[in-house]
Amino acid sequence: MLKSLYAGVSGLQSHQIAMDVESNNIANVNTTGFKYSRANFSNLLAQTKSIATAPQGDLGGKNSVQVGLGSTVASMTTIYSQGSIQNSDKNTDVAIQGDGFFIVSPDAGNTYKYTRAGDFKFDANGNFVDNNGFITQGWLRDSITKKVDSTAPITNINIPPGLTTPASPTAEVVLKANLNSGPLVESFSPAYTLGSLALTTEPAARDANSTEVDSGDLGVMFNEAGKAYSLQEKQGFWASYKNSTVLAPAAATTTGVVGAPGLDITLTIDTELGIGTTVNITADDTSTASGNASSYVAAINAQSSITGVTASADTFNVITLTNSNSSDSASHNINITVAGADNSGLVTDSDVTAFRYQYSRSSGVPNTQGDDTFRTMAELRSFMQEDARSFGAIPANNSITIEVDEAGKFKMKNLGTSLTDDYDMNFKVTSYTDRRTGLVVSENATFATTMKAMNSVLTRGSAGTSFSQGINAATHSSSIDVFDSLGSKHTLRMEFRKVELDTSNGSAWDMVISVPSPATIDTVAPTNEKKGIISFNNDGSISSLIPGNISFSGNNGSAPEQQVKLEFGTINGFDGMTSFDSRSSTSGISQDGFTGGDLVGIRIDQSGTIVGSFSNGRSFGLAQIGMAKFTNNEGLTTEGGSIFVQTANSGDPTIGTAATSGRGFIQSSALEASNVDLSRSLTQLIIIQRGYQANGKTITTSDQLLQTLIGLKN
Repeated sequence: MLKSLYAGVSGLQSHQIAMDVESNNIANVNTTGFKYSRANFSNLLAQTKSIATAPQGDLGGKNSVQVGLGSTVASMTTIYSQGSIQNSDKNTDVAIQGDGFFIVSPDAGNTYKYTRAGDFKFDANGNFVDNNGFITQGWLRDSITKKVDSTAPITNINIPPGLTTPASPTAEVVLKANLNSGPLVESFSPAYTLGSLALTTEPAARDANSTEVDSGDLGVMFNEAGKAYSLQEKQGFWASYKNSTVLAPAAATTTGVVGAPGLDITLTIDTELGIGTTVNITADDTSTASGNASSYVAAINAQSSITGVTASADTFNVITLTNSNSSDSASHNINITVAGADNSGLVTDSDVTAFRYQYSRSSGVPNTQGDDTFRTMAELRSFMQEDARSFGAIPANNSITIEVDEAGKFKMKNLGTSLTDDYDMNFKVTSYTDRRTGLVVSENATFATTMKAMNSVLTRGSAGTSFSQGINAATHSSSIDVFDSLGSKHTLRMEFRKVELDTSNGSAWDMVISVPSPATIDTVAPTNEKKGIISFNNDGSISSLIPGNISFSGNNGSAPEQQVKLEFGTINGFDGMTSFDSRSSTSGISQDGFTGGDLVGIRIDQSGTIVGSFSNGRSFGLAQIGMAKFTNNEGLTTEGGSIFVQTANSGDPTIGTAATSGRGFIQSSALEASNVDLSRSLTQLIIIQRGYQANGKTITTSDQLLQTLIGLKN
């Protein structure tokens, strides 16, 4: 009977312990990061009255007879389920969503303790501490690499009060932009403004009165409306500087045979100088000399719409042939061949006053026969001026000038007054076409229209000026402030201008990089700018970049020869600059330098990185909170202050960053609440209470039995 008393006592003791555990859970219902515990009951050793026997013959087996001796609390289990995340207004509060523990140390990192309570703060010395004053462990920003290395050993997280960051010179400029490759652009500028490294050296000036203009390839230029010329090989225009005139050396005469052929000439329509379609003109003799002249003139003028040549006769019956070179469809210049029996007074002769200018992707070639091949604006200007001066007695003394102004326009003047070296100009531009089989050259109306604007009469000594329409290049520009070693800002400007097109490979754009004086980026004057070239493949990807970096000197006391890398994209890639048929635009530009600044704010991201915000507008990681993960969380023991300590059964901690290798991520401005379920705990109290009462009843009942036994002797 004493066994029942002892069993009841053990039950009371076990339920008392369970009550203690559950009371502790309820007491910590509002403790940050608390994990509730559970008392695990087990029975005590039972007294065996008889052992179990196996069946024998016809007799069945018997089970053992055992009497239990009570219960005990065999273990305590801590339940590490996730507590709810509660937002707070404190930016140094952090909560763990998932597995893992913060690491804190009471002795500068000699020993580690662990917690889920993320109520951290900075103390007077800048240590990142919990409510116990233990310093949180993690990784600090390396002063050399400027990065937080989470592979290094953990250390005390300390951010000194009044932290400042020194200036960091720019080492890289990243540009993402598109340069329009299409036939219609919105961003353009006069063609003369930028130099070109994409081309071979421009020809030197062929006269003493002009300065050559380095314009790039005219085939990729645009008119005043931003429409591309798209010049193809041999396309161009005719230009004449005065009327073509052929004068018969003798008057027209009669042959004495009325009706006999008196005029038999061939006029050549120029499609290529000296070569082209011929028009044969014949006229019958008449009875008088004046009749012959008028007959010849009428016959020639009847073909003027085809040849462009008109005829006139003076009072002496001397015939003059004139070509004003003003028709796109008629001939240019005069080329005549006269039959031997002709009576017109004309002889085989020619007069060249119209010059053909044809585009070629190769460098320009002047032709003394009036046929010039150009590629650049400089070549075309030089050839036109030389041709305009070729009519004077001494071309060097001719005062006709053709220049290119700041608006990208050809500008022509005729200021000379010499009666022998200057002349009255009747300048005419007409379209050029060639329809011969195998040599078809179509009209480029856009380019011809640009040049036709120069058509004018400029008498010698006049103050008048003739202008073409403006010729433009596709352009785009971007700029960004870069920093020197003192933190001073300098505006780095990048200007791009389309200068070359290769139908097989792609396009090329001039690049001019400049900084305000007194800063320099080149050793050649002007030292505050550097010229380069950027090329693109025919799929719009970047193919080459020259230069790839610049050497910058602020010349203000900052470190000289500061190397700045130009990161404009991967070669053959589309991650930087491109050249598609879409509007030129800059989609992104950045640099990595900054001026000095003071720490003005702190925030913590999901990886546990403590990010500092500085007065210079920069933000970067100052430290990163470390996290530990155990194989057996239930093996940890608890200490006061929401602290857990490693034991032999917890396993060694695996230390790393949040959200890696099974560790949870960190949420800032939040705390993890206790995982105690109050409704479950209160229900558990009722169960424990009833169990305790029932065990007490066992003791009182056993006592009554003992009293009955004692009363038997009476």
